Order: sequence, then structure tokens, then C-alpha cells
Amino acid sequence: MKTIAEIAAELAGYDPQALSAGAVNEFLARLVQPAQGEDTVGIFAAQGRVLARDIVSPISVPPHDNSAMDGYAFDGAQLRGQALTLELAGTALAGKAWQGQVGPGQCVKIMTGAIMPAGLDTVVPQEFTKPAGEGRITFSTDVVRPGDNRRLMGEDLMQGKAALAAGTLLGPAACGLLASLGIAQVAVRRRLRVAYFSTGDEILSLGEAPREGAVYDSNRYTVHGLLTRLGCEVIDMGVVRDDPARLEAAFRSAAAEADAIITSGGVSVGEADFTKAMMAKLGDVAFWRIAMRPGRPMAVGRIGSSVLFGLPGNPVAVMVTFLAFVRPALLKMMGATAEPTPMLRARSLEAMRKKPGRTEYQRGRVSRAADGTLQVRTTGNQGSGVLSSMVEANGLIVLSHAQGNVAAGEEVDVLMFDGAI
Repeated sequence: MKTIAEIAAELAGYDPQALSAGAVNEFLARLVQPAQGEDTVGIFAAQGRVLARDIVSPISVPPHDNSAMDGYAFDGAQLRGQALTLELAGTALAGKAWQGQVGPGQCVKIMTGAIMPAGLDTVVPQEFTKPAGEGRITFSTDVVRPGDNRRLMGEDLMQGKAALAAGTLLGPAACGLLASLGIAQVAVRRRLRVAYFSTGDEILSLGEAPREGAVYDSNRYTVHGLLTRLGCEVIDMGVVRDDPARLEAAFRSAAAEADAIITSGGVSVGEADFTKAMMAKLGDVAFWRIAMRPGRPMAVGRIGSSVLFGLPGNPVAVMVTFLAFVRPALLKMMGATAEPTPMLRARSLEAMRKKPGRTEYQRGRVSRAADGTLQVRTTGNQGSGVLSSMVEANGLIVLSHAQGNVAAGEEVDVLMFDGAI
């Protein structure tokens, strides 16, 4: 396990007082490792979990050549001339094999999913056919080619081939795939245990009476929601006052129970230094000023074997730093395969002022223009404490480190929330 100093030495140009957003993610990728431990769960419970082991297909899917639609199965080699007339030899239904024999000039009426009778390789959809007397059909030969509308055995997955790789974050499609293979239970990584608490004497818990200079704790609920959506086991430790004894007890308790600790508040320059002092006393911690807006201050390190993320106190800054840095790190700790954060491009409906030398995350709302292209606008007040503009947004406009002012009509990157918030 590398120390903070050892990781910092590996990063070219590392400066904790002017760290780029890219350098933060590079640092965290070196700091965190997947947590150990597995659970065996049913497929319904596997949604949102991370696959612990590779899945090799125990069967072929589909298990037989079958029809892709309702129609008539025949030997495609007979497709000659302008029209083909065939005699009906029987009907093949889904769920069981048709047992008859098919000769030249014959076909079998077949339902979607039914096994293709031996010697037949093509299906003409029934809507392209016409009756041609008792027990016969006819159709134009230009509506189908040999092999059309037939699903091949193993065309989805062949027995013995890899179906899903360890590290896959299991969504609805992957769970459906597991079920299609007849797999009732699957080994997944255990849930990541994450402890969270807010810090500060000015923070009120819900139910407390308002008082001058105090604000209600919104961060506790936004972080809880972000962690829950990620599939973590959340250890809610409430609000911890600016008292060294209480802070030490909270950090020690969190480190004993959790894989990761997240705090909000107490890491900015000029704030009461109880939180920072306790982090430094108990762990190996770096205090950063990140070249970004919002969310400049951040603390990162370890207390015992737990990874520590000390986030700023402003509500939007907490959410932005979580999405930009903490979420990718937690996914790695969950054992999920690392993938670049997908962004889309949209045309800005307004000019935006931006200084090169920092990454900015503007709250935005993406919509579709009349011509079908994507467009984005900011959602009003971009102050780091303004949650209402975050609620209205459906993504973050990401203005990169080297980027300058944005003109109206210029395309920008947007990090869509889609399930993260």
C-alpha cells in the first residue's frame, strides 16, 4: 500500500495547491484498490452489483436454429425465377420440434421462436405470401434471400464462450442475459461500506429549531442518495460538531467499520481547523486546492485501512466533487471495470465566461432543438451553495482546464446525470 507521498512522487508536476481535475483522478486511481469479499445473490438481487467472476456460457443461446418471425420455412436454394409456389407440409410451433419431413417444393408454416425443421434455412414472412389454392402459398422471390429470418444456434452466445467479464456492473440487460443462460445465482462483489458525516457547529439536523447563523444539513441527504444509487452500504453518522474529542471518536468509529469515509465541511482555508487537524493526526492525508469551480478544497488519504474523502461544505460543491472524483474512485473500490466517463456534445445557447487554467462545472439543461440537434443552457445562479439550479439541471457543462470563453452556438461537453443523481 503506497503512502500519499509515494503516490505524489509518481505524478509529474504534482502541486497540492494547484492540482488539475485530471491529476486528481490520476492520483485517486493509484490510491484506491478493490475491496475484498463476495456475496452470492439471486438474479433479482444482482441489479446494480459488480460481477465477481467471469461468466462462461453453460448453453448456447439460442439452443437451436429458430425462426425470427411468423411465416413459412423452406429451403432457400429454391429461390429461382420471379415467384415461388410451395405446398404446406405442416406447422411448427414454438416450444417443441416439428417431427415431419419436408420434400422439394414444400414448406412449413412456422411461428416466431420455433425450431427450424431439418433441411430448411429461410423464412418468408407471412405478410409477403398469398394463398395459391388448397394448402399452397406463393410469393415474389425478391422479398427474401436464402438464410433470411433465421436465428442461428449460438448467435447470441455459444456454449463455452465468455458471456460476462468480472468487473461488469450488472444492469437490467446483463441480468436478463444471465437469466437467459439458466443461471439462478451469481457471485458478486460485496457491497462497499461507506461512512458519512457532516461537520460544523453551524449545521442543523432535521428536527432542530432554526437558529441565527445556522443552516440545515442538506449534504447528508444528497450524499446518502448518491451513495445509495451507486449501490453502497451507507453508514450514516449524522452531524459531528467542531470538537476534537467528538471528531476523533467519529473518525475512529468510521475507520473501524467502513471501506471509505466521506465528510463534508472543514477543509477550506480559513475554517476552524479541528477537522483538518484530526485528519492529519489520525491518518496519512493530503489537503488539496483543486483548479476547478465549484469545489476547490478537498482532502484525500487514509485513516487506517479506510480511504478518506474530505469534501467542501457547500452543497453543490459536494455534489460536483463527488461526481467528478469520488464516484469513479468508489466504482474502482467496488471492483467495477474502469470506463471513461461518457459525455455528450451540445450547442451552448449562451455565452459563458471562463478562465483557462481551471476546470469548470456549470449546471445545465440539455434539450433537443427543432432541427433535432442537442442544445444546452445553464440553469441560473451558479453559486456553489445554490441547490435549486442543480435540481433544474440534467447534467453538468464541463469546461476543460485549458478552455477559455465559450461563445453562444459553440459546442460544449456535458456530463449527464442519468442515474447518478
